[in-house]
Amino acid sequence: MATTIHRLTALQVMQAKADCDDGGGLLLRVKPSGAAWAWRFTAPDGRRREMGLGTCPRKSQRAAGESLERTRALVIEARGKLARGVDPLAERQQVRADARAELARLEDEAKTTRDVEHWTLARCARDYHARAIEPKKSPKHAAQWIASLENHIPAALWGAPIVAITAPQVVAALLAMKPHPRARQFGKADRLGETRGRVLQRLAAVWDDAIFHDRAASNPAGAGTRRKIAEAAPKRRRGGHRALAYADAPAALRLLSDAEGSAALALMFAVLTASRTGEVLGARWCEIDLAAKVWHIPAERMKARRPHDVPLTSQALAVLARARGLADDLVFPSPAADGKPLSNMAMLTALSRLGLRSRTTVHGLARATFSTWANELGIARPDVIEAALAHAEKDKTRAAYCRASFDDERRALLQAWGDFLLNEAKVIQLPARAA
Repeated sequence: MATTIHRLTALQVMQAKADCDDGGGLLLRVKPSGAAWAWRFTAPDGRRREMGLGTCPRKSQRAAGESLERTRALVIEARGKLARGVDPLAERQQVRADARAELARLEDEAKTTRDVEHWTLARCARDYHARAIEPKKSPKHAAQWIASLENHIPAALWGAPIVAITAPQVVAALLAMKPHPRARQFGKADRLGETRGRVLQRLAAVWDDAIFHDRAASNPAGAGTRRKIAEAAPKRRRGGHRALAYADAPAALRLLSDAEGSAALALMFAVLTASRTGEVLGARWCEIDLAAKVWHIPAERMKARRPHDVPLTSQALAVLARARGLADDLVFPSPAADGKPLSNMAMLTALSRLGLRSRTTVHGLARATFSTWANELGIARPDVIEAALAHAEKDKTRAAYCRASFDDERRALLQAWGDFLLNEAKVIQLPARAA
């Protein structure tokens, strides 16, 4: 009886010029480009199928024979799967599909890993800064914006993938913030809370942008983080501006009255009128009524956006007399910039020259010291003191009905303050003015 399988020999495989049948569905396909094995079978679902089993090397009889034996073994394995109801071609196709899917997953994972490692907090912040901050803000503000993050975010967090940073890490980093050396140098170390708030606000904007560009999934610098920082941060004392004890104020004013320059005059005027820094720096001669001895500050220059009249005492008028002639418009012009007011640092620098920088701020000396003196010594009624400080009435009902300006009482109060400052003897010896 004729052999139904394993019909071919190694020599026949090597010398075949056309397709050959080894039996059992195993075929040797011969083409000018080379030979390859194929197996025909009936799948469990009844379809006739053909599955390729690889090329057949035929350079030698030995190579052809080894290929023949290896392919027959593959067919035996495939027949076993058929006996178990498995389509070997469908199975192979599924294995290859699964392999391609796994490769694609690994490639995506690798790409995601590369993206994660690339999009650090620093890269995201600088990318957002370049697109959204630099084109819209002044060069100075744009530089301060990114510098605030670079100076205050720890290097480990700054260089970490933005998607991996958590809210507790942000809270810990911001609570550990310390004043920048330049802030300590210029007396702004006590404004760390404001700086922390700005840094958090800018971080939140960076994360919102990262979420929009699919670089992060959530914002760990959001409202919840702000609350946690507020809960944990040291509470700022009410009236937290450093202020000189009122007993020491006359000695400070005597030092100040001997100082020269528009900054010293502006500081002295601020103290004598218990006014805010911005109100004094922006003072113009058109606001000064020398005949009525009143300084009319327009609403747009007041914190409460209400016009405020300041009675001018004899001491305040003396300061204005010294300032007369410095400029036609501004009362206290900048000596370095024609037509511009003094900078916010000018009066603080005057304090430094007097050696008082570590003991008080401008606001503390001009307003907190005055308030403490007036309240503790009972110089005037609390309503009069608050009116002199141009404080808004917190009670809305009372504010709606209270229209009193206490002009005479405020004038008497400020005159008593000026007399105390410049007519009292020294109480303690203050540091000598810097050379």
